[in-house]
Amino acid sequence: MVRASQPTSLEEEFLKAYDQYSDAIFRHCYYRVFDRERGKDLMQEVFMRAWEYLARGEKVRNMRAFLYRIANNLIVDESRKKREASLDKLQEEGFDPGQDDTARLNHRIEHVRVLHTLKTLDGHYRDILIMRYMNDLSPSEIAEVTGESANTISVRIYRGLKQLRSMLAEN
Repeated sequence: MVRASQPTSLEEEFLKAYDQYSDAIFRHCYYRVFDRERGKDLMQEVFMRAWEYLARGEKVRNMRAFLYRIANNLIVDESRKKREASLDKLQEEGFDPGQDDTARLNHRIEHVRVLHTLKTLDGHYRDILIMRYMNDLSPSEIAEVTGESANTISVRIYRGLKQLRSMLAEN
C-alpha cells in the first residue's frame, strides 16, 4: 500500500497563501493589464515564482506584500509588450452590437471609460489606486510593496484620486 506523503510546512504555507491571495492577485493583474486571460497567466506566474523562491529556502516576512511585488515586476515586464483589442475579442467577452440592452451597455461603457481613464493616469498614481481600491491593500502594505513610506503612499492616493476625478469630469 502506497501512502501519500504528508505536506511539509512549506507546502502548507504556500497553499494557505494561494487560497488567501490568489483572487486578489488575479484582480490586481487584470486591472493592470486589462486582459482577463493574461491576468490569469500572470497570477499563475506570480505563484510559480513565489514557490520557486520558497523552495530555495528563502524566507518571506510578509507573504502578501511579497506576492504583490512579484506581480508588479511581472506587470512591468508585461507593459513593455503591446497588445491590441479587436472586435472579435470584444464579442468573445460578451459584447454584441446587435443586442438592445441599453442599461447594461451604459454600465459597460462607464466601466470601460473609468478603466481607460485609469489607464491614462500617471503610473505612480494608477498603480497605487489599483492596489488600494481594487486590491484593498492598506497604505502601509502598499509602502512595503513599493519601497516607499506610508506617508508618501497616502499622499499619492489623495493626489491620484483628485487627478482621476478631474480627468473623468473633463470627459
